[in-house]
Amino acid sequence: MNEPWIEGRFEDNVLTTTVEQAINWARQSSIWPMTFGLACCAIEMMAAGASRFDMDRFGAGAFRATPRQADLMIVAGTVTYKMASRVRRLYNLMPDPKFVIAMGACTVGGGPYFKYGYHVVKGVDLVVPVDVYVPGCPPRPEALLEGLMRIQDKINGHRIAKGVEGVKIDDELPVPHHSGYVTAPADGEPLFDHQKITG
Repeated sequence: MNEPWIEGRFEDNVLTTTVEQAINWARQSSIWPMTFGLACCAIEMMAAGASRFDMDRFGAGAFRATPRQADLMIVAGTVTYKMASRVRRLYNLMPDPKFVIAMGACTVGGGPYFKYGYHVVKGVDLVVPVDVYVPGCPPRPEALLEGLMRIQDKINGHRIAKGVEGVKIDDELPVPHHSGYVTAPADGEPLFDHQKITG
């Protein structure tokens, strides 16, 4: 259960909160994405950062040109096997805590190249760990802003406190705001061979 960020108000200019909630608020309000576009989805990413959709409203408009200053990698476009090692290298250069958004059908699962595209990685999650998937071909800028808000929810649930025995308390994973119409079966087996080409 989420605790309120401001826990009490005593006087006109005095507010109380916890260090953990203040740090999480500062992190989620100052996300710096990396300038990193691979294909046509990067045009939609640029549109999301421009004046009409304005990612600056969420504190995430300062696109950085170096991974050493970025904490969000938006993988926008088709990841080829030739580019995969570069994606991994850039991810490793980013300081912790870092987050990844997989934007577009090609990035999420290979897109139209899934069956016959021998040169395309079938999902960037095989290269770097992905926090939020934004599907679409290409996804609208509003969809990317939705993904950004889900990253902010994940940052807000980060726990830096330790329990009684010095063990770190698990992060609070956000519950999706809406899940569409299809629900996955609870007793379904996990999928291990999604890379296998059939037929």
